[in-house]
Amino acid sequence: MAKKNLKPKEDEAAIDMTPMLDIVFIMLIFFIVTTSFVKESGIQILEPTATTAKQKQTANIFIGINEQGEVYMLKRKVEPQDVQPTIENMLLENPESTIVIQADMRGSSGVMLDVIDAAKKAGVKNISVAAEN
Repeated sequence: MAKKNLKPKEDEAAIDMTPMLDIVFIMLIFFIVTTSFVKESGIQILEPTATTAKQKQTANIFIGINEQGEVYMLKRKVEPQDVQPTIENMLLENPESTIVIQADMRGSSGVMLDVIDAAKKAGVKNISVAAEN
């Protein structure tokens, strides 16, 4: 026998994912905007000590100079004549960038002075030298 009183199927419960996805995308945008993009030098050096050293709160570009006088920027070795153009390219992204020079205390100060001159020629106004306190 056929049943005549069939109930219509009830709609299955579904979870609307749209609000959750909106929140995830808003959080992603928030973290991208608030992240400080730091350009690290990419080498480990032995920093000199200074009793008057102060903690620098903001720095965007790190330039490393090892014991042999090799210059590193963006985790790769940079030839001395390419330091200024590399800094100029970085300044195109953020004209208010600050530079921290991480020079090995066993290295020559002449290379560090050349890097400082190149940074000044590139237009950097705020240059610091890293030291341990």
